[in-house]
Amino acid sequence: MSENESPSEKKPPGIGPRREDYRLVANSYGARRDFRITVGLREGWDPEGRIYDISEAVRTAHAWMRRRVSAGLPALSGMFTRGDVTYAWPRPDGSIGSDREPVAIFTGEAVHAYLGHLTDLEIEAMLNELAIELGAALGQERLYVAFCERSWILDASSPEA
Repeated sequence: MSENESPSEKKPPGIGPRREDYRLVANSYGARRDFRITVGLREGWDPEGRIYDISEAVRTAHAWMRRRVSAGLPALSGMFTRGDVTYAWPRPDGSIGSDREPVAIFTGEAVHAYLGHLTDLEIEAMLNELAIELGAALGQERLYVAFCERSWILDASSPEA
């Protein structure tokens, strides 16, 4: 039942909202702040490395979200999809190599209605925190993060990365 609807106007079970029921949610209008974290699902660089199921990434993200919310902190929400990163490179002998890697892609928006009070730097810090959780759980050295018009790589392979 909508807030403008009297109990006598209650819809029968199984009947969804009508077109005229939709309203703009207060404080929901604002700049769009999309994000993406891409993390490999194959552990290490070896083609024989363990390949994690995307459900491992989902479990890791859920645990991170629950920890933050239970501490009274905001958390990002989004959607996981599985993909394959494909690439090619020149070999020293002049031939061309190519390969593909399975990845988990976490995408979403820092929705204004819920996270509009946070600065871009605070969202970036949350993205980095979640990316690092995913990388550690999935045995990844490199993590790819994008937010709004920016992108960056987090690397755990060397101190100078």
